[in-house]
Amino acid sequence: MKSTSPHLSDTPEAAAPAGAPAAAPEERNIQIHLRKIPLLAELTDEEITRVKADIRIRQYAKREVVLHKGGSGDGLLFLLAGQLQVIDVTEDGRAIGLRMLAPGDFFGEIALINNTTRSASVVAMSDVLVAFLPTATAMHLFSHSPSVARQMLQHLAQKIQRDSEFRALLSINNTAKRIYTYLVLMQKKNPDGTVVENLPTHQDIANMINTSRETVTRALLTLVQQGIVQKEPHRLVIKNPEALQKLVQG
Repeated sequence: MKSTSPHLSDTPEAAAPAGAPAAAPEERNIQIHLRKIPLLAELTDEEITRVKADIRIRQYAKREVVLHKGGSGDGLLFLLAGQLQVIDVTEDGRAIGLRMLAPGDFFGEIALINNTTRSASVVAMSDVLVAFLPTATAMHLFSHSPSVARQMLQHLAQKIQRDSEFRALLSINNTAKRIYTYLVLMQKKNPDGTVVENLPTHQDIANMINTSRETVTRALLTLVQQGIVQKEPHRLVIKNPEALQKLVQG
């Protein structure tokens, strides 16, 4: 992990161009446009000034651990660039991928709010850039910024709903139907159509829904052969969402 002092700004002109090649922190001033972070987008100028003064930027290489399960909840973190995976480790030592994080996502909020230790680990799936906001500043935003409080409530409500849906998924006896239901829960609509972004590995999916990697591979291959989905690097395009929904209901 490397720390660096970025150039922080609340004006669009200061934002680093998308897709710009990464450079070592000693070779550049990392430019971060704070208002492009969704949770911070509606802050007042006074609040942005406080965040600017307290936020710290950290760089992690691929496979480095960003957060350790059991560690202290000492701040709120934002993923600025790259890809992260939230993982847990079972009693028999198996690593289970819980979910993927994309740029703009925040994490570490549960331990922060509850004043408890981290409930899972977060691992870099590529070289990543992470912003760290200390507890005092983050808690001040939670209690004094209506926009942050509103987004945090929505986030927690969605998290509860996802957990409830996932428990219902695990109760399905038919393995193939569990896999299809998982894809329906993970799919999102974007300009490209209906997709599952940041698709976990077949092993991670198997671990999450209590089946084998081979079973996941066979089920996805069947969907591809039937023209229901199309596999692309790191994502799955749902070409026929209605057919996938019928498999879930069938």
